[in-house]
Amino acid sequence: MPQFVIEREVPGAGKLSDSELRELSMRSLETLRGMGPQIQWLHSYVTEDKVYCVYLAPDENTVREHARRVGIPADRVSAVRRLIDPVNLQ
Repeated sequence: MPQFVIEREVPGAGKLSDSELRELSMRSLETLRGMGPQIQWLHSYVTEDKVYCVYLAPDENTVREHARRVGIPADRVSAVRRLIDPVNLQ
C-alpha cells in the first residue's frame, strides 16, 4: 500500500502537553477505525510548529478525508517514492 508523509501546520505543536497530544491521537485513531483498514497511521514527529505524520493509504484523497473528519490540517501530502536508510546502503 502507498505510504504518505503529511505535513501539518500546528502553531505551538511542540508545547502541547502529553494529554493534549493523546487526546488528538485518540480522536484520529477513532476516525481511522471508522474509515476501515485501508488507511493506517504509522507514526508522527512533533516539531515546534508542525507535525509530520506517516500513513499508509490507497491515495492522497483518503489521507485528506481523514484530516477533514478529524478537523486537523493536512497542509502538504506527499507520496513516498523510496525509502533510504543506512542499512540499505550496503
